[in-house]
Amino acid sequence: MAAELSPRELRDLIRKRQWTQPTSGASKGFIQANLVMMPQEQAFNFLLFCVRNPKPCPILDVLEPGQVEPHIAPGADLRSDLPRYCIFENGRLKAEVQDVRDCFQPGMVSFLLGCSFSFENAMLAAGLPIRNIEENKNVSMYVTRRDCRPAGPFASKLVVTMRPMTPQQAVRAVQITTRFHLTHGAPVHLGDPAEIGIKDLSRPEFGDPVAIRPGEIPVFWACGVTSQLAATSVPLPLVITHAPGHMFVSDLKDEDLTIL
Repeated sequence: MAAELSPRELRDLIRKRQWTQPTSGASKGFIQANLVMMPQEQAFNFLLFCVRNPKPCPILDVLEPGQVEPHIAPGADLRSDLPRYCIFENGRLKAEVQDVRDCFQPGMVSFLLGCSFSFENAMLAAGLPIRNIEENKNVSMYVTRRDCRPAGPFASKLVVTMRPMTPQQAVRAVQITTRFHLTHGAPVHLGDPAEIGIKDLSRPEFGDPVAIRPGEIPVFWACGVTSQLAATSVPLPLVITHAPGHMFVSDLKDEDLTIL
């Protein structure tokens, strides 16, 4: 079972290309992270963007230029230990690949940012539905009309994930996820998607649509894919990110980063 794999075991399967699907529900109880790799010359401005927008871009780890072994997962290699990567050149998506050891350049700075997959275990333990796991899909992700605070040349709209549940379940979800401040924390919006600029829940910009049952409302959390939009808002020669839903699984436990 994916949930029973330790992070190290899961990363080993990913590195061997025996695990290529999204990581939602995998290695339950351990922190998952968004990845952004970029040239050192713009790394400070991107770090500043993350500091100014901690809800969608909570910082878990920043590596020295050229380093690929993160502090939050000793022995791991960020170039090979994610199921899928996106390669951008001059701000445009060039390819999606399963390994970036051939294109990672010396001097690139790697950022690991918190992911909402990390609080799903606590929600499941409380009996709350995680519809994308139930339907074996990637989580639904939408680009809103809300602007993030820019930093240097970097700017982005806020991206959100959506999980449907009843209003009573949504209240409980707020209580549970507020503690997970470094993995997006409480929802940013509940209810009418049009209020944040989402026109059609059946057509997410990233991930898969999921069923919304009678009596349920959409509940939206800030999403780390915001960092991907920000990093590619500037025509840098090379940017590498995780593919949406295909995260880096660290050795940190969810409860290590909660507010008590």
